[in-house]
Amino acid sequence: MSATAAVAAKTSHGVSYGGIELKALYQRYWITGFGIAVAVHFLILGTYYAIQVLGHEEPPMAMVRVLKYSDLGPPPSLTNVNQPPPVSVTAPQVKPTVGAPVPVPDAEVSPEQTLATQQEMSQQVAPVGESLGEGGGFEIEQDIIIDDGPPADFVPVEKQPAVVKRVEPKYPDLAIRAGLEGTVFVKIWVDKEGKVRDVVILKSDAEIFNEPAVEAAKQFVFTPAYMNNGPVAVWVSFPFRFKLAERR
Repeated sequence: MSATAAVAAKTSHGVSYGGIELKALYQRYWITGFGIAVAVHFLILGTYYAIQVLGHEEPPMAMVRVLKYSDLGPPPSLTNVNQPPPVSVTAPQVKPTVGAPVPVPDAEVSPEQTLATQQEMSQQVAPVGESLGEGGGFEIEQDIIIDDGPPADFVPVEKQPAVVKRVEPKYPDLAIRAGLEGTVFVKIWVDKEGKVRDVVILKSDAEIFNEPAVEAAKQFVFTPAYMNNGPVAVWVSFPFRFKLAERR
């Protein structure tokens, strides 16, 4: 052994310390550490299983009662299963009251008062507009007009309506100065009398022409359309063309 190794093999107390002593200490410390690790693992596992066992609840026990056939009693009757319980319909009856005639002295009776016969009462007619009594309304006789509403978009007809009166639309001054031209397609509701009830814009090249086209269409007059020998209301499409060349 060299001088350096001899010096390293001695401690401050002068005791020798080397590889043999390290191997002996390593073996002892490894066994001690392994034992501690095993003990810790067993402690953790034991705690986990103890919690599982203590926290486990036993399932409820079902009590089964055995009945004998004699304990069930007689079966229900088949004839009275769907019969509703009887309902009492008796109610207290009120006796009708009849007015008793009261005698009136002869001095209070008017000699001019007479009673109309059944024939005279049937010939009388209530006047129209006469008040029915104090605080009451008036009875007025008048005809009831039922508006059928607009027709469907397509109505089969045997005879189409024809224009009887046609009105040309007014050309807007602003469109004339601007040199605008265009066409407005309208849909006209023609009733059973051939009169125009409504006008709807279908297509327009310029919005400035819409109002003149609608105003002109409302003044049209048609012959009514016919279907099954009777007039019917229909929609009629009509174009209004605004051309500057036609005004020159």
